[in-house]
Amino acid sequence: MKTYLKTQYTATSQVLIAVVSAVLGCNIYQAIVHPEKSHLILSIILVMMTYNMVEKYGHKMTQQEGQENKQ
Repeated sequence: MKTYLKTQYTATSQVLIAVVSAVLGCNIYQAIVHPEKSHLILSIILVMMTYNMVEKYGHKMTQQEGQENKQ
């Protein structure tokens, strides 16, 4: 529970990554089976946006946490 409170965006990031992975997988399938219906460029843009959001709001270690992990 302590970890969850310190990283308030962890659950949101995991849900976001799962949704983006599902959309990307669906669009890759569409690109293979029905190329005219695929929106692969939009999926790649969505993946890049997700990467940026997770990097920006992801868990950042404080100095105290870093020292606890070293010990």
